[in-house]
Order: sequence, then structure tokens, then C-alpha cells
Amino acid sequence: MGAAILSETLAEILIPVAAVIGIVFSLVQWLIVARVKLSPQAPAPSSKSKNGYTDYLIEEEEGLNDHNVVVKCAEIQSAISEGATSFLFTEYQYVGVFMVAFAILIFLFLGSVEGFSTKSQACTYSKDKTCKPALANAIFSTLSFLLGAITSVVSGYLGMKIATFANARTTLEARKGVGKAFITAFRSGAVMGFLLAANGLLVLYVAINLFKLYYGDDWEGLFEAITGYGLGGSSMALFGRVGGGIYTKAADVGADLVGKVERNIPEDDPRNPAVIADNVGDNVGDIAGMGSDLFGSYAESSCAALVVASISSFGINHDLTGMLYPLLISSVGIVVCLITTLFATDFFEIKAVNEIEPALKKQLVISTALMTVGIAVVSWIALPPSFTIFNFGVQKAVKNWELFFCVAIGLWAGLVIGFVTEYYTSNAYSPVQDVADSCRTGAATNVIFGLALGYKSVIIPIFAIAVSIYVSFSLAAMYGIAVAALGMLSTIATGLAIDAYGPISDNAGGIAEMAGMSHRIRERTDALDAAGNTTAAIGKGFAIGSAALVSLALFGAFVSRAAISTVNVLSPKVFIGLIVGAMLPYWFSAMTMKSVGSAALKMVEEVRRQFNTIPGLMEGLAKPDYATCVKISTDASIKEMIPPGALVMLTPLIVGTLFGVETLSGVLAGSLVSGVQIAISASNTGGAWDNAKKYIEAGVSEHARSLGPKGSDPHKAAVIGDTIGDPLKDTSGPSLNILIKLMAVESLVFAPFFAKHGGIIFKFI
Repeated sequence: MGAAILSETLAEILIPVAAVIGIVFSLVQWLIVARVKLSPQAPAPSSKSKNGYTDYLIEEEEGLNDHNVVVKCAEIQSAISEGATSFLFTEYQYVGVFMVAFAILIFLFLGSVEGFSTKSQACTYSKDKTCKPALANAIFSTLSFLLGAITSVVSGYLGMKIATFANARTTLEARKGVGKAFITAFRSGAVMGFLLAANGLLVLYVAINLFKLYYGDDWEGLFEAITGYGLGGSSMALFGRVGGGIYTKAADVGADLVGKVERNIPEDDPRNPAVIADNVGDNVGDIAGMGSDLFGSYAESSCAALVVASISSFGINHDLTGMLYPLLISSVGIVVCLITTLFATDFFEIKAVNEIEPALKKQLVISTALMTVGIAVVSWIALPPSFTIFNFGVQKAVKNWELFFCVAIGLWAGLVIGFVTEYYTSNAYSPVQDVADSCRTGAATNVIFGLALGYKSVIIPIFAIAVSIYVSFSLAAMYGIAVAALGMLSTIATGLAIDAYGPISDNAGGIAEMAGMSHRIRERTDALDAAGNTTAAIGKGFAIGSAALVSLALFGAFVSRAAISTVNVLSPKVFIGLIVGAMLPYWFSAMTMKSVGSAALKMVEEVRRQFNTIPGLMEGLAKPDYATCVKISTDASIKEMIPPGALVMLTPLIVGTLFGVETLSGVLAGSLVSGVQIAISASNTGGAWDNAKKYIEAGVSEHARSLGPKGSDPHKAAVIGDTIGDPLKDTSGPSLNILIKLMAVESLVFAPFFAKHGGIIFKFI
């Protein structure tokens, strides 16, 4: 079969080096952002420096007091940072208890497979060989679960701290020009993107090498234990996404309904008591939640590929370079994203508002094109010319160029999903403009048009995912699907930079409004925010598409591990699982939507109370009680995130234990099929409603001006649509991709127990 060009030693050096490069690059970006001071500076002489640190400020031109503006921005930034930190610490206390409890559960379930025996056992796929005892698998799976959970929590927390560090700095840079503000927001997003991608890769690489000290030649057991890493990452992401999503949307809906609709004041007006909670929510939901979510996807796709590789020729022949192929893809991705980032921050300069969105889209295209070359090089040097891949009990012969196509098709499918998402959610195109136009006749037609748009937006992404699945499975079985998912996530650093840019810009606009900065600055931050809205939708599209591929790869690994030769949908055991699994995303969405509604109801009542009872609040003579609104969002999100989380985490355990692996395979297939559709339509519907509102508010075109201005009946109808869409695009939709991944990876981790002791009910029938 031949050997790879790249030696094992060099492969083992390249991976940590790439991770360290990613971490160093993120720190450099952070230091550059930190140069923007949150303290009043003496006016500097005019200069045409590219970075703009010595340009005249708009406030100076307009005779505004620069000292007061900077102090106000610093105060608001501090309040947002404190609120976000306080919420995450509260959330992590609850999540920490769950983490320990679930770790104990993993140990007990997996340890009991062989009665906590310390004797070596026959290998699952090679019965003539002996592997490490089941107790070792229980211990190391538990450790990798904790490792993944901690890495996910740290990723989310660091992302939030970076975003709250950068928001006011972006506002202050907007005084010098839209290009300066764009670069600050984008660099800050890059800090998060590279830190997360590099940390995820480095921790996984270190864990594999530490586990190898015990497992030695038992790679089957080693990589089965490593799957706990993906489970830990996704379980924390679930609570981060659901908790953060409920927090941010409760505040957002409350602020919009009372402030914009009833009181007719701007979105981030400092008189609105819910405005600080709204800005805090952007960081805990869209930054910390998204960071944990994409980390979970990366961890699971890597784990799925490693599990299948360990029982293929790479694992059987102990070909370490071939085994590390998924990690090498991620390593090249970090370097490619680094080069791509320079195009946005150093090679080209944004000079006008209409250049922002094209610059962000170019990031996706450039990273995809460069990554295609990177995949080709890695596939050529890291893989032998031919090898075998495990395919449901048999070894399928595969060539290295076939694996290149698997990764590449996942990568390009991600780009297709991204651009389709952009078409349906950007107000530069007719779908969103049609939704805005429907506001002429009120909120009802706006809602109807928005729902129709969301359903229609599912079509092309599903075809893209279907083509990816067919091609990658035909070429390299389940391993092909796993690396296709990894291909989609290989440019995760750029994807996260673009995604984090959105909430940072949103916060920057809020701070500008609250600090009473000039209308010209608010126009610039609004332009940054509108582009960020679309890129956030693109990020959600990537997350959902990759989740579908990851979930299918994990499903294949589960079916193999549970020794199921075929999944027969005509079997009653499988079909009942299929129909129940298809129902779960609806149940989960109902829980999360109602949670946002309940929390928003309390928020609306509190905001109304303050406007009605605090004398001089509406006139700007009194200060609102921001802290009470922050507390309402915090308490509601912590309380409401537990039932949806329990539904997802307990379903595989209950179904696998009581009904067995066949029914569980039906549940996984059903939840995957319906979950992907609902997630895409919910995210795009919400995104379209949001940008339809912004289209009317911006009034850039003659058509948009005919629907405005702010406060007009069409604008109020658009605000209602946006308010309905908020929980769809930021709570239910993004959380669903975690549901389908998490249930699949949990089933894989517990597969040995389900295969041995599952199906209790059917044993008595």
C-alpha cells in the first residue's frame, strides 16, 4: 500500500507548531486592539498613518467633548463586561455540578460493561487480539469528557472577555473612520477565532499523546476513549447556547417591545432599562455560546474521524501520520486562516460603508480557495497512495486523492451554504427586501413572508449537504463523511472571526448610542452591525451544515461500535425511534421558545414599570435601574436552560438502556433529518426579519425610504417581525445543531453499555 511522504516525527511536530502559531497570532491581534486606549488622550497632530492612530476625530471637528465621550464609553463597556462575567460565572456553577455528575455517570455506565474488571478483553473489531480492560475505557472516557468540557467552557469565556474588551474600542475607532472601526472589530473576532481553533487542536493533540502512554498499541481503545472529548465540548456548548440564547433574547425582546414599539425611542437609548442586559446578551449568547458550539463541532468531527481511522488500516498498521490526518487538516487550516486574515486587516483598507460586507465575504472565498490547495498538499504528503477504511464490517480500499475530494467537497459545500444563507438574510437582495415591502400591510404579512422565506432557504443547503454525503460516503465510507465535516470546519478560525465581528459591532453601536455620540458615528456602527448580522447568519449556516455531517459520521461510528449491520427502517423497533427522534427538535424548540417568551414577559413588565414609576426617566433626567433587568435575564436563563438540556442529555441514555441500540439508531436518524431542516429555516427566518427592519431603518434606497422612517407603521410591523425572529435565530435555531450532534456523540460514548445491557424492555416482551 506504500508509505506517506511525511514522517511520523515531522507530523507530530507540525501539529503543535501550527497550534502555537495560532495562539501567538491571536495574541498579536489582541495587542494591536489594546493600542486603542479607553482613557482620554491629548489630541495628536494630523497624519495619514494607515492605522489611523493620529487622525483627527469627528468629535473634534464637531466641537464635542472628547473627554466625556471616552469616559462614558469606558463606563458602559465596564458595565457590559461585568454583567457578562457575572452571568457566565453563575451559569458555570450550575454547569460544573452537571459536569461532575455526568462524568460519574460515564464512569459507572462504561465501567459496568465488564463488571469493573481490570482484566484485558478481546478487541471489538479484532477478536484475536487483546485490548485494555473496559474499566480503563471508563476512566479515560471520563477524563476526556472533563477535558473537553473544560476546554469548551474556557473557549466560551475567553471569547466573551475578548468581545467585551473590544466593543468600546470599536466605537472609539469609528470616530476616525469606518475602516478603522472595521479593522478593530475584525481583529478582535480573529483573536477569538484563532484562540479557539488553536486551543481545541492543541488540547486534543496533547490528550492523544498522554493517553497513548497507557494504551500503547491499543489504538482502538485509545480513540474510543477520546470520543469523550467531543461529548464534553458539546454538552457545555448546549448549556452555553441555550442559556445564553434565552438571556440575550429575553433582554432584546423586552427592550424592543417597550422601547421601540411603545415609547418610540432608538434601539440602544440609555433611557431604556433593558439596554445593558441586551448588550450583555450579545456577548453571552452570540460570542460565548457560538464559540462553545463551533468548538464542539470541531472536537466531534475530529473524534469521529479518529474513531473510524483507528479501526481502518491507519490504526491496524499503526500508521501514526495517517491517523493524525484530521489534525493535520486543522493545522493547515490555522495557517491558511492566518494568511486570509491579513487580506482584511493589512493588505486592503476599507474606505466606505459599502465595502464592509464584500470584505467579509472575500474572507470566506479566499480561505476556501487557499484551503483547497492546503488539503491537496496534506493529502499528498500525509497519506499513503492507497489504504483501507472500515465500512460496516469490511475494509474498503481508498486512494489518497479520493480522501482529498471528501475534505474538499465538505469545504466547498460550507461555502455554498454560507452564500445561500447570505442571499436569504442580507438586505442587499430581493428576498429580504420583499419581506420589508410586506410590512406595508402590517405585521401579519411580514410574518407570513418571513416564514415562507425561511422554508425556501432550506432547499439549496440540504442539496449541498446531500451531495457532500453521497460523494464522501461513496469514496471513503463514514470516514469520508467525518473528514468532509472537518473540511467544512477547517477554516473555523476565519468563520469565528467573521461571526464574532457581528456582536462586537452590535455592542459598538449600542455604546455609541448610550454615550450620546454623533449621528455620523452611529451610522458607521450601524453599517458595521448590518454586515455583521448577515455574517452571523452565515456562521450559523456553517454550524448547522457541519453539524449534519458530524452527526452522520458519529451515527456511523455508533452503528459500527454497537455491532448493528444494517438499520432497517421497516423494523418496528427502528421506526418508533425514527418518528420519536423526528419529534424531538420540535419538543426542544417549543421549550426554548417558551422560555424566551416567559423571560421576555417579565422583562417587558419591568421595563414598563420603570418608565411609569421613575420620574423624569423618559425625559432623560433620571437614570434607569439596569441591574434589575440584568438579574431578570440571568435568573430566567439559568432556570429555563435546565429542562431543554435534560431532554437532550437524557434521551439517548433512556432510549439506549430501555429500548436498545436499534431504537436508538432510529432516534438519532430522525432527530438528524428533522433537526437540520428546522435549524436552517429558523435561523434564516429570524435573520431575514432582523435585516428587513434594518433595511427600513437605514433608508439607503428609494424603496427603503418609502417604508420609513423609524416609528412609521411599516417600521413598527418590521420590529414585531424582528422580535418574533429573535428567539428563532439566536436561541432555538442555533441550539438545534448541538442537539443532533450531542445525541449522536453521547450514543457513541455509551455504545459499549447499550450493546451489552441495553433494550431492557424488549428482553421482557
